[in-house]
Amino acid sequence: MATILFVDDEPSVDMIIEDTLQRAGHQTGGCRNVGEALQILAHGDIDLIISDYRMPGISGIEFLGILARDGIDVPLIMLTGYASIEHAVSSIKAGAVDYITKPVRPQQLQFAVDQALEFVRLRRENEALKREVNEFRSERHIIGESAAIRRVLQTVTMAAPTRATVLLQGESGTGKELFARAVHDQSNRRDHPFIQLNCAALPEGLIESALFGHEKGAFTGAVKRVEGAFERAHRGTLLLDEVSEMRLDLQAKLLRVLQEQEFERVGGTVPIRVDVRIIATTNRELASEVAAGTFRRDLYYRLGVIPILIPPLRERKEDIAILAQRFAVRTASEIGKNINGIAPDAIQLLQSMDWAGNVRELQHAVERAVIFTTEGIVQAHAFDASRYGLTPASSSSIGTSWPALLPPVVDTGAAVQFDPSSPVSLALQSLNVDDAEKQLIARALEAAEGNRTKAAELLGISVRTLRNKLNTPGKDD
Repeated sequence: MATILFVDDEPSVDMIIEDTLQRAGHQTGGCRNVGEALQILAHGDIDLIISDYRMPGISGIEFLGILARDGIDVPLIMLTGYASIEHAVSSIKAGAVDYITKPVRPQQLQFAVDQALEFVRLRRENEALKREVNEFRSERHIIGESAAIRRVLQTVTMAAPTRATVLLQGESGTGKELFARAVHDQSNRRDHPFIQLNCAALPEGLIESALFGHEKGAFTGAVKRVEGAFERAHRGTLLLDEVSEMRLDLQAKLLRVLQEQEFERVGGTVPIRVDVRIIATTNRELASEVAAGTFRRDLYYRLGVIPILIPPLRERKEDIAILAQRFAVRTASEIGKNINGIAPDAIQLLQSMDWAGNVRELQHAVERAVIFTTEGIVQAHAFDASRYGLTPASSSSIGTSWPALLPPVVDTGAAVQFDPSSPVSLALQSLNVDDAEKQLIARALEAAEGNRTKAAELLGISVRTLRNKLNTPGKDD
């Protein structure tokens, strides 16, 4: 049911409109000129207007102009004289959603009203979807006002509209994926797929299939044809995360696809052409990998058409305050706490740290502090060293951060012993490096619920390194 206003100076037409609309279950209201209609619109919630083209004083076309000028977003159906096609065309050009010719026929009127109301519904749904998309993209908004971040964002803005491949290099936790999405969102491919493939997280035997797809029967377990990342990213963007972990033989195949924009599925013989923009990320120095022979030089040049180095958080400490405030407010909203920000002394404490895990580590620190705080403002004691192992930055050692790997130590004068009251000591019961490593890996896997990629991030190592440690004889998987 909708509320519909009809504007016409012919009583006989008004009666037909009112009767037809009320039979259809709508609420109606009528008036004889535009002045009265504007008064009703100023006080009432109107879903649809039906207006005559010719009226004394202000015409229907002029009425459309007033609605647009005053920002009154109500759709209008125009009533025109029989066979007045030129009036109908001018009405549609002026903004009417439909027109009805006189004499008004109930069936025609009801059909036009139903169509107009469906148009309104779809438009409102579209506007709501756009708001959701904008809110989602705002969550991915890159936060920072430092000169280092401004330079990176300027490069992203210049690179985004092109087809050039982008190579994002930086330490773990600096937000390389966020910058990759920024490139995609600012390009003309933004309405097409953004596909992400973590080259380090996939088993070596499956990465080729993940990239290029496979045909049915191509290998044991291939029960149907599957599209790979390149096909799914057609006309969009493909992010190759941790590309430095890719095998040399696959690097050669990747280079060919980048050059030809063509590939074959595993087990297939038919070339498939795609239009894909490539963004690659790595936490390694690829030039060094090239020199060591573990990464192809030609692929390095192909991927690094536009190289972007993401600065670590310790090189843009002026951004810590705004990042921490944003994380605090967002976390509080998610868990239903009333948190208004972080106290200045707490911000100073955070700025005194060297964040080995960069933005990701800062985010986790703030999340924990918000969870444990009982005040409206997160105070410095929420980052208490005794609780979290927080260690002030050392001017002589970059990377000193928290949580501390070793628990508090009690000096007995004879031997080093661990304080059994320390919660961290439950994880490390020995100073033997191998034993400590085993327990740290087990602790990380437990915290990551078995996800090796997340566990590797917690440990500050690559997934390949973690996999090797787990597969080494004597290591627990």
